[in-house]
Amino acid sequence: MHIALDAMGGDHGPEELIAGALLAAEQSDIHISLVGDEVLLQSHLAKVAPDSSIASRIEIVHSSQVVEMKDNPVDAMRKKKDSSIMVAFDLVGQGKADAVVSAGNSGATMAAAVRKLGRLKGVSRPGIASFFPTLKKPVVMMDIGANVECRPQHLFQFAIMASAFSKIHNNSSPRVGILTIGEESGKGNTLVKETYDLLENSSLNFIGNVEGRDVYKGEVDVIVCDGFVGNICLKISEGLVEVAMKMLRDEIVKSIPAKIGYLLARPAFRAFKKRVDYSTYGGAPLLGVNGIGMICHGKSDRKTIRNAICEAAKMVNNNVNQEISRGIAVESATAQSEE
Repeated sequence: MHIALDAMGGDHGPEELIAGALLAAEQSDIHISLVGDEVLLQSHLAKVAPDSSIASRIEIVHSSQVVEMKDNPVDAMRKKKDSSIMVAFDLVGQGKADAVVSAGNSGATMAAAVRKLGRLKGVSRPGIASFFPTLKKPVVMMDIGANVECRPQHLFQFAIMASAFSKIHNNSSPRVGILTIGEESGKGNTLVKETYDLLENSSLNFIGNVEGRDVYKGEVDVIVCDGFVGNICLKISEGLVEVAMKMLRDEIVKSIPAKIGYLLARPAFRAFKKRVDYSTYGGAPLLGVNGIGMICHGKSDRKTIRNAICEAAKMVNNNVNQEISRGIAVESATAQSEE
């Protein structure tokens, strides 16, 4: 297994990304290509792993440019063809790597993946999926920001792709729902209603509408929405977790009994934080391109990068793209037979 890591992306700099790569290499048989400025990366690698035998499974692939967070993705693809993210996906295109992990500009990561790898056959638009914590097991939501303007066929394909991804997490027949404003089948805008009809007539395990208040109950395995709605859900969830934790800390320090109670309940607080921590899965899979890509949060630390690399390897080992292609082909054949 060989993973290309965009070692120039992220808010914490190359040293934290390299540390994450070493952690991933330590716990599994993964070879990693660090893509970026060779001199800079060699210097950081020497600091992080001066005597590590694991470093033998780490190589550096030079790139002379970096896509900054502020860069326009389309402009970056045109003006920065030797950027670390472009070179990383080029390694996959050349068969020198199996997947890419990046904590850099998410728009540029998406654009580079499509430019270098192309779309899977039959896929209209690739998208980004993400895990959301629930009272039961995590639910996959797609799309979370790649496609803000969608047609029903796009959402239908998001359901197929997210279901394929969900299957590698022990869901043999993922329950699929569509996010809208009411549980009745007639609730929602035109996009939701027309997508509902497509899902209802498909071979997917479609269970109907999902309201916002039900996202975290864990009654479905996949939730479908356009990228505009999905990204708002994602950012609200991240913000809510941060605010809730801060509110709890503020209340705990107000009294001695509260502090004592916190000490007694500290294991429960740690377990709660782990359940809602985005770093548990490392990143958001880019689905629908002819290769594997994992998009990480800009604030990703070494643990997050390790988990993202391992998740990308899991996607490769479980042939996610083959499952997506099979699902697209089956639904296309079904639609044609009904015409």
